[in-house]
Amino acid sequence: MKILSFRYNNEIGFGPKVKREEAVWDVLAIQKSLNVLPSFSETIVEGMTYGFEFVEQMRKLVEAAEQSPNPAIFKHAFTNIEWLAPIPRTTKNIICVGKNYDEHAKEMGADHAPEDLVVFTKAPTAIAADEQTISVHADVTDSLDYEGELAVVIGKKGKNIPAVLAFDYVFGYTIANDITARDLQERHKQFFLAKSLDESCPMGPYLVTKDEIPNPQNLTVVTKVNDEVRQNGTTRDMMHTVEDLIVKISSMVTLEPGDVILTGTPAGVGKGMTPPTYLKAGDTVKVSIEGIGTLVNRFE
Repeated sequence: MKILSFRYNNEIGFGPKVKREEAVWDVLAIQKSLNVLPSFSETIVEGMTYGFEFVEQMRKLVEAAEQSPNPAIFKHAFTNIEWLAPIPRTTKNIICVGKNYDEHAKEMGADHAPEDLVVFTKAPTAIAADEQTISVHADVTDSLDYEGELAVVIGKKGKNIPAVLAFDYVFGYTIANDITARDLQERHKQFFLAKSLDESCPMGPYLVTKDEIPNPQNLTVVTKVNDEVRQNGTTRDMMHTVEDLIVKISSMVTLEPGDVILTGTPAGVGKGMTPPTYLKAGDTVKVSIEGIGTLVNRFE
């Protein structure tokens, strides 16, 4: 199921994409009007705690809407909504993995990818949406860079998760762009401020449930800047797989529903070009991952 979050008539909603239509089912409106279920979660993060029961609940709501006298009132065309990130606000910082692709580590100046994890976080205030216009933050940086990544969305609470159960804790996947101020990253010798500028973590367009992506280590990741291909990688090349990341991170940090793990970026970032080529006002960045879609952001 492809799920999206949106704002309609100043209210935040969520629901599955309508099949063969550029529209979304408003499951909260369906439940409120038709009273299909005994109860239904008000937020997507709350709903994920119920695992695939939550997905089945949404399917039942959609079926009820389709059988109602006027299904159209429960659908919103994409042109009539404001897109939000699939997880509009995480409960804590976004967990990010650095240098998880060998060729990217090399383009950043290392001999090879590090054996141990490089983990940092982005503030939840960095979250932005598909099709959102993002500032180049010219007042604080002249070196804004892109990093297209597969993002893992955690669906239930877990600590010390064993490898054989790792995917039980995954609700689904989305696309992220780990936008980075390279000059701030170098100057501060740490990542948090350079990675946490407002709107520097666009995610979307959809949260795709894990049943539709049975193997997250077999996905292409393509980033285009103004339709020029800059990154063209595959998640097969991750040094630490999705399973590894869940196991290792949960051994030290309790994972909770709505947590988002950014899994690292392939080679091809602006800093790695000769000469380095950073984002500027007027640029458009598109990050595509097969099975999920394309995340599009313009910069001003």
